[in-house]
Amino acid sequence: MHQQIRKDAVINRSMAKDSPVSYSPIGVIRSGHQNPAETPIQPVFAKGCQGTAEVFPEFAAALDDLEGFSHIYLIYHLHRACGMSLKVKPFLQDVERGVFATRSPCRPNPIGLSIVKLVRREGCVLRLDAVDILDGTPLLDIKPYAVKFDRINGTRNGWQDDVDEETARRRGRRGYRADDKNHGV
Repeated sequence: MHQQIRKDAVINRSMAKDSPVSYSPIGVIRSGHQNPAETPIQPVFAKGCQGTAEVFPEFAAALDDLEGFSHIYLIYHLHRACGMSLKVKPFLQDVERGVFATRSPCRPNPIGLSIVKLVRREGCVLRLDAVDILDGTPLLDIKPYAVKFDRINGTRNGWQDDVDEETARRRGRRGYRADDKNHGV
């Protein structure tokens, strides 16, 4: 039995590796962030950074009922990622970590995920707050944040538990300065 499970796992891995996967953007994310070094690393450090998700007209009907949610997940292609690396130094520390234990953009598949505040919908445009995404980023999908499904109490946060709040706040904002930028996109 043990060998059968292992053999199936190898077959499934082989099938997955050989199967082409492709996605097409459903829209584009707009923000005042032009320079990665001046862009907050996560939405929690991007409060006040306004932006939009401009959804292509052919997907307009898919936005129906979204305005009932205060927050949404944006799933996007990290089009300016620095290439893939299995080990990276995360923005919050100077220690190398496995890329899957970080949110570094230098991933095998450069896919980004952010939970942002949905301010309002204007047709095919979603007005957002807490945007930590570079201007012009291709949008792949939108999902509603739902406390009923997404909030998990009693979690562990790995190496991030070793980072004090002041360091996280300082490093998380990186070079972003609200007074220098116009983020009212």
